[in-house]
Amino acid sequence: MIDTGDIRKGSTLDIDGRLVKVVDFSHNKQGRGSAQLRMTLRDLRTGALTQQTVQAGARFTSVRLERRHVQFLYPDGDQLHFMDTESYDQIALTRQAVGDAARFIKENDVVDLLVYDEEPIDIELPTSVNLVVAASDPGLKGDTASGATKPATLETGLVVNVPLFVNPGDVLKVDTRTGEYIERVS
Repeated sequence: MIDTGDIRKGSTLDIDGRLVKVVDFSHNKQGRGSAQLRMTLRDLRTGALTQQTVQAGARFTSVRLERRHVQFLYPDGDQLHFMDTESYDQIALTRQAVGDAARFIKENDVVDLLVYDEEPIDIELPTSVNLVVAASDPGLKGDTASGATKPATLETGLVVNVPLFVNPGDVLKVDTRTGEYIERVS
């Protein structure tokens, strides 16, 4: 069992027979009465996002997931195909089940597949990934005000705000938790 004080982003819970992942949460304390926990949950089987508010101190059933290293092979319409690096079994997950993580992976990337009772549920990414800039407007000379940024489209289709000195072909390190630019790798 897991208490409301122990819930973190990425926690997997069993709520009313549904397998859900905590996408976001916030503690709210009103003037009178007990505190409440407002959670944004993603159903791991359907991909649907829901909001749920519970009283502080509520307890949930924690779910134990098995991790397997898989390599991303290719996208095929609504399906993303992975291969287990140990058994070479191929696994297909829907884009809806994977969620926003699909924006950060490219062919041949190795990620962790989360499995519940031999059913592939979700993937877990490293905290940062390196992606190549596919398209970006040129930074204009003289546009050097501190903190100036421009949008850049990366090889996976992800659009991030980057400093003006970034050009197409540069490799960038991107935070997978926030989707923000960290640094230029080369």
